[in-house]
Amino acid sequence: MTTVLLKGVRKDFGSFTAISNIDLDIASGELVALLGPSGCGKTTTLRMIAGLEIPSAGQICFDGKDVSEVPVQDRNVGMVFQRYALFPHMTVEKNVLFGLKVRGVGKTEAAERLEEILDVVQLQQFRHRFPAQLSGGQMQRVAIARTLITNPSVLMMDEPLANLDTKLRGEMRRFIRDLQQRLGITTIFVTHDQIEAMELADRVAVIFDGKLAQFDTPDTLYKHPNSIEIADFMGATNVFPAQISGNSAVLEFGTLTLNGNPPEGSQSVMLRSEAIDLHLEQPEGAQNVVEGTIATRDFFGANITYGVTCGGNTVNVTEQSRRIVDVGRPVWLSISPERIWAIKGTA
Repeated sequence: MTTVLLKGVRKDFGSFTAISNIDLDIASGELVALLGPSGCGKTTTLRMIAGLEIPSAGQICFDGKDVSEVPVQDRNVGMVFQRYALFPHMTVEKNVLFGLKVRGVGKTEAAERLEEILDVVQLQQFRHRFPAQLSGGQMQRVAIARTLITNPSVLMMDEPLANLDTKLRGEMRRFIRDLQQRLGITTIFVTHDQIEAMELADRVAVIFDGKLAQFDTPDTLYKHPNSIEIADFMGATNVFPAQISGNSAVLEFGTLTLNGNPPEGSQSVMLRSEAIDLHLEQPEGAQNVVEGTIATRDFFGANITYGVTCGGNTVNVTEQSRRIVDVGRPVWLSISPERIWAIKGTA
């Protein structure tokens, strides 16, 4: 498969800089998500990799070869867009075969590839249907099959699940991940959905305002964001200013012991709500114990989130809804040092 390297890539549209000096190193067979809010530049980055946009500066390399100015038709890449762009007057198999027909592939080879790809995307029984007769998930699989049948060296997807409902999105996430692992194809996936990125990607590139903010595995990104902005974007609700010295952090509601020395310049701590233990009695032997009172309770079915008032601050705690604690009840919170993360900057 193909490695993809971006070195100092910038994209200007007149006086506006959409992407500013991004460096990315994507391994062969890796699935990387470009994650960020709308307008951050993630789709522009994808389009430059695909050859639909030429970078204003920097290099884009496939397997070490600079393809920055190579036309899209000569890059052997496949693109799946948010809108399926299926031909309504063509059946599933004719839609899938369209790319091969344009390339002039012979009928025998095209027929062999068609049978193989329809099996891969589980569409054999729908091959004679028209797009109007398909569900959203089935149409998305047709779009993916139409791209994969051309044997691209790099597969790119621009928010392909945005038009699906919640249940279908979950199913398609699993389908795409299983398919990508089975084929081992280098894949770049654009999304603004954190859950989508966490579930699908081997690594996630977070982009803010045209700049690469962090490029890490989902686990590292979630547990150890390198800035307040990333912590907030990844859903952290407990970020507090702290005076940090060595492995000790002094907050308004107490002093917490950290696991090892924090990053230099750290001025805040992040406490993941699901990593905090809530006790109805003062625990013995627990670390980093803080006393508080249940101020709010939000029931989400499988989980409950409590807002616990601790010394003038509210600490959010999420736990499975095996019990329901009354608002107004005194409680104690504890959190292990390894589940506390120090961050540069102030909340």
